Formats: sequence, C-alpha cells, structure tokens
Amino acid sequence: MHLVFSALLVVLLVSCGLAVERTRDLLGAVVIFASYSLLMAINWQMLGAPDVAITEAAVGAGVTTLLLIGAVSRTRRREE
Repeated sequence: MHLVFSALLVVLLVSCGLAVERTRDLLGAVVIFASYSLLMAINWQMLGAPDVAITEAAVGAGVTTLLLIGAVSRTRRREE
C-alpha cells in the first residue's frame, strides 16, 4: 500500500510540475505551485522528515503562495 501511494504521489508531483510549466494564467500557475508544495510536504512526511514537511507546508505552500499572489495582483494575469 505504501508503494502504491508513493508512486501516485510521484505521478501527481510530475503532473503538477508540467502543468505549471504549460499554463499561461499566472494565478493558475501559483495555485498549481501551492498544490505542488503541499504534495512535497506529504512526501517529506512519508520519508520520515516531519520538520522538513512542516517547513515546506509553511514556507512553500503558505508564505510563498501569498507573496506570489501579491505579485500577480500587481501585474497582468495572463501572458501574451
């Protein structure tokens, strides 16, 4: 069961990375990046590093997402 969940997690991480690279909507890219960070936090927890998981969730999914949303709100949302 653990191996199946790990494989699913890797597939989701790769698909999030590809989706961020392909999207033209900056706000959508920020949301996908936040989900990528949450998936990485789950991955770190599964690997037995709860301190790194908490840091990834707080900084990667929390603070960085808020900063990027603030930057997107001050620019154009779509790439031309």
